[in-house]
Amino acid sequence: MFFHKQELQFKATPDKPDAVYARKLQEVLGGQYGEITVAMQYGFQSWNSHLPGKYRDLLYGIAAEEMGHVEMLAIMIAQLLEKAPLGITDDAVQSDPTIAAVVGGMDVQHAIVTGAGARPVDSNGNPWTAGYVTASGNLLADFTANANAEMQGRLAVARLYHMTDDKGVRDLLSFLLARDTMHQNQWTAAAKELQEEGYELLPVPSNFPIKKEEREVSYQYLNFSDGKHASEGSWASGPTPDGKGEFSYHEGPTTTAPMPDVTRPDARYYGTTDVPNVVEKVAGTVQDKLHRE
Repeated sequence: MFFHKQELQFKATPDKPDAVYARKLQEVLGGQYGEITVAMQYGFQSWNSHLPGKYRDLLYGIAAEEMGHVEMLAIMIAQLLEKAPLGITDDAVQSDPTIAAVVGGMDVQHAIVTGAGARPVDSNGNPWTAGYVTASGNLLADFTANANAEMQGRLAVARLYHMTDDKGVRDLLSFLLARDTMHQNQWTAAAKELQEEGYELLPVPSNFPIKKEEREVSYQYLNFSDGKHASEGSWASGPTPDGKGEFSYHEGPTTTAPMPDVTRPDARYYGTTDVPNVVEKVAGTVQDKLHRE
């Protein structure tokens, strides 16, 4: 059950309208790592969860919080657009650099489509897509993805902080930065606790029989670059994080396999092959007569 309470998590009002900045703010609303993404990501992870208890409750709680962040950003964008100019003449552009900036940088669909409102898009106007959502059903994989989403989102908010001197906008961004800090730590802690309790381990999925993989190359760093310094990292020697092996370093691949012969698809795909054209034509006719699909 969802219930909407008509108040915000944090009070922030912009000092003045700014249509150009409203467009920039769309990135942390409808971009790949924006609030719509994390709200839907944590939501679907909770709805798809197979494990009752604290981890599912954690997902439910943060998903609901993120929906509130969607609302806060949408309202802030609408406030930034509230008194933005709707129509601008050539003379106005030439005489007022601020208006010229609006013409050069605002999302015109803020005026044409939404009538001075937010949109479920990124800063370039690309529609938000469900393809941004990670919800695998494996909690260690998902919690790790969630920590990354919060890191990427906090990066964007931090960069946006330096793109405005509007105190009201910065107040909102400061709040979002703090919540991203908390969520990065929450997901990292949850992933660690999940492993300590034995629900899931590295490598994910940990319940897949490890003997079924080609173990000779499981922990080999294969250097496919002419850079040499990668060999100096902890990923090139010493124990592996999963505790099941030792890293080793190798220049280039340690295995080779001959290139297989070219493929020859069904003649009715009409690909160019080394089979004589007349043969392929006959083959296609025969396959049709035999009703081969």
